[in-house]
Amino acid sequence: MKRLHISINVSDLEKSIRFYSDLFDEKPCVVKADYAKWLLDDPRMNFVLEHSTTSTGMTHAGIQTESEEELHEVFERMKTAELPYLEEGTTTCCYARSEKSWTHDPDGLPWEAFFTHHQTEERGTSKVDVSAGNCC
Repeated sequence: MKRLHISINVSDLEKSIRFYSDLFDEKPCVVKADYAKWLLDDPRMNFVLEHSTTSTGMTHAGIQTESEEELHEVFERMKTAELPYLEEGTTTCCYARSEKSWTHDPDGLPWEAFFTHHQTEERGTSKVDVSAGNCC
């Protein structure tokens, strides 16, 4: 089963965590000084906030899979979408070790597909710059 992924840059992480915790009626499962993540079941979503001093708003969307087999099925669909396809491979980004690839929708919104192997204490950075310096 897949999970929708949404990533948003925010100017005040603490205030945004309070707002989204109230909205989702759930506390984030990961909180760092510059990052917060909810793994929601209703709606089924991986929702991320990242602190930014330069820009706010949605940075990208994605599809998180629960298996590598499922991930490669999504990769194949991304490849046939007739838009740029960037294979990133395995990387540490956003406090997780994941395998991922990227594309853009027709209006330029970055989309990633990924399978998370495990959480990390290291933030890491993406090998691919898909949206004005925002990795993930």
